[in-house]
Amino acid sequence: MTLDIHIQRLGTARQVFIENLHLSVAPGKILTLMGPSGSGKSSLLAAVAGTLTQDSDNAVMFDGRVSLNGQDISQRPSAQRGIGLLFQDALLFAHMTVAQNLLFAVPRGPQAGRLAAVQQALNDAGLPEFGERDPGTLSGGQAVRIALMRALLAQPRALLLDEPFSRLDAALRSQYRSWVFAQIRQRQIPAILVTHDASDVADPAMLVKL
Repeated sequence: MTLDIHIQRLGTARQVFIENLHLSVAPGKILTLMGPSGSGKSSLLAAVAGTLTQDSDNAVMFDGRVSLNGQDISQRPSAQRGIGLLFQDALLFAHMTVAQNLLFAVPRGPQAGRLAAVQQALNDAGLPEFGERDPGTLSGGQAVRIALMRALLAQPRALLLDEPFSRLDAALRSQYRSWVFAQIRQRQIPAILVTHDASDVADPAMLVKL
């Protein structure tokens, strides 16, 4: 599954963030976007995800095309694009257990299969006994793992990461960054990472500075 983004213009009526840019991300590859605040990094992710808001005078507008394996998804609602999202905050549901958070993302089907998928995700995260835990008791690194597993359980066709390691200290950042990248490569999902930290760059050949 290859993610292609053709940007003719991304910006507001008053300011252009990005013009005439083509990005292509192959399966299992991680493209990194870096640039100063206000350069359009998060707006680009929102354009790919289909979550740009259009309800203000200074709304960000996207003129371009987003495609997966050559299929244009630009006009689809965000819920129908098959794009997974990972943010600075894990955004786990506080009223659910860890397992319930994961189960929320599993597609419909026989309950036994869905529960097995949750347990496999816990195993993959290295947290097999954490299903009944309150998300509020997780460390920062553990929360990152569960948030990624939840995103992957939804079976996304591409993954967007908006500074997901920024709240971790240096030691944890390195450890969990390597783990997240390994999960992406193993599943052969194209991914785009936004970061301000050069050490987050997975492949210098896949670095784009805005």
